[in-house]
Amino acid sequence: MVLTKEKPEPLDLSHHYSHVTKNRGSSAVKDFYKYFRIPNIGNLAGGLPNHNYFPFDTLEGAAALPNRFEPTPNKPVDSPAQNRSHPLAAGDLTTSQVVVPKTSDNTDLLRKIDLKSALQYGTSQGYPPLYSFLRQFTRENMHPNVPYAGGPEIILTCGNTDGLFKTVEALSNVWVAGQDSVEIRQGMIVEEFCYMTAVQTARPRGLNIVPIKIDDEGMKASGEGGLAHVLDNWDESKGKRPHLMYTVTVGQNPTSGVLSVERRKEIYALCSKYDIIIIEDDPYWYLQYPSATNAAMVAQGQPVLDETAPGLRNFNTPKSSGYQFLDSLVPSYLAVDTDGRVVRLDTFSKTVAPGCRLGWIATQPALCERLLRINECSTQQPSGFVQSMIAEMIMGPHNPNGRGGGKDDLGWKTDGWVRWLEGLRGNYERRMQTMCKIFDEGKQLVKTGRRQSMSQEWSVVDTVPMFDFVWPLGGMFVWVKLNFDTHPLWKKTSHDKLSRGLWIHLTTPKYLVLVAPGSLFAATEEIRQEKSSSYFRICFAAVDEADVAGMSHRFVEGCKSFWAKKKLDDIDEDMAEDIEQRLLALHMC
Repeated sequence: MVLTKEKPEPLDLSHHYSHVTKNRGSSAVKDFYKYFRIPNIGNLAGGLPNHNYFPFDTLEGAAALPNRFEPTPNKPVDSPAQNRSHPLAAGDLTTSQVVVPKTSDNTDLLRKIDLKSALQYGTSQGYPPLYSFLRQFTRENMHPNVPYAGGPEIILTCGNTDGLFKTVEALSNVWVAGQDSVEIRQGMIVEEFCYMTAVQTARPRGLNIVPIKIDDEGMKASGEGGLAHVLDNWDESKGKRPHLMYTVTVGQNPTSGVLSVERRKEIYALCSKYDIIIIEDDPYWYLQYPSATNAAMVAQGQPVLDETAPGLRNFNTPKSSGYQFLDSLVPSYLAVDTDGRVVRLDTFSKTVAPGCRLGWIATQPALCERLLRINECSTQQPSGFVQSMIAEMIMGPHNPNGRGGGKDDLGWKTDGWVRWLEGLRGNYERRMQTMCKIFDEGKQLVKTGRRQSMSQEWSVVDTVPMFDFVWPLGGMFVWVKLNFDTHPLWKKTSHDKLSRGLWIHLTTPKYLVLVAPGSLFAATEEIRQEKSSSYFRICFAAVDEADVAGMSHRFVEGCKSFWAKKKLDDIDEDMAEDIEQRLLALHMC
């Protein structure tokens, strides 16, 4: 007989709730909605508009089949096939028609998908059919091994920015300089280069922004400037030791690092020791590129992993997700969340479209209930148009008048949704490969010349490393480090001026490439001044596939021509033609 160890209950985190969060009660109006479900009740109580007056009779759209794009291998030793982003469906059928009907006679609220219910006032957890699908997918497929009793609960949001805002509001108090004592000032830990919306969410509330150094994986657990060093040596004159951490662990924005399971365990142990809540923003979880390490070795002429290297990765033990693709992905902090201190943010922005403004939070039930109370008094729930369309496409109709995604109009189901995610990963991985190969080939400026001595003359080839980068293991970006110390004008001008000069030079008509300067992602002003000018973030996701190679070449050629500048006047001339001035000229045309 095998005895299974009982999972612990999640910790009570109510001591971290903000004053407002502690005082929130349930919505009297939303609580009253339960009576609306009494069969055949004559509802004269609710202030609901009549659904017959909604001007939409159906909601329809042509949607892709889930196997439209070719996946890439889950094995880290395999490279993705090239030029396979074209639709793979048989014949000419690459789309299906999705139809949300005006009404459905299905009496099961978790299966009833129609405009009558989707466009009406509803529960703040989210549209019941979509909520039920995402809850099951989160608990059984994405995170089947959450180590606390009962597992996570979910609540739908208007995307991860909305989820982050509500989480920070729930877990922090506003602090006002000059009015409140510094002893009560709270703080939030972030990577030293991070997604700046997180900083812009927390800073106006008066929170200390506490940057942690990063490496190729992401946030460092140890060493100078690592998490342990910062927490162990916290200066209380700055305020309370931070109790929140915001982190992007897969495809870290902007550096594209992927945090290993081992590193996650180290960081989680520190968060448990110091009672820190982890806000895990994970929009790129499905975009993990196991082939990147080997591909980088091939591009750089290094020996690759041999046949003894690990094959198909499986991170989900003891319980599988049911899908090799999901099992192969580095798991969430939820997989090690013995305390129930992880708040995970998921979104449809990268898997369907950003304009959906649709996502969900997964966290322990008690905290999820507090977030639900914030929903009730703010957004209530995401758009009914979007929720019903996504639900119909994935779950399929449970009414003869509806049509779902897939060849048979019965919906993608979980199998189709996972297959869609695999295809998306394949497309983005091939784009990443294209850009990184070109960058590897062009990152050094090759100079040729002739030298002579008293007795002979010979040819000389010099290489100047203009920039370096690490092939991304996830996400949508390449984080490029500029080696301005190799530029001919390095000793004659400032680092910032060279960085600004190159950024503007790349936007000139000959190259016409826009990259994101590192200063956009510096967590603090000190980091912006000290090191941000050495970095550019370059996105391989947004442009058309056919343009990735051309734009990558233009970036390389722009760097080469900039490194050929030998006079400050050349850079000054570029900077005089500032991009803002050129934009102004375009608006005046």
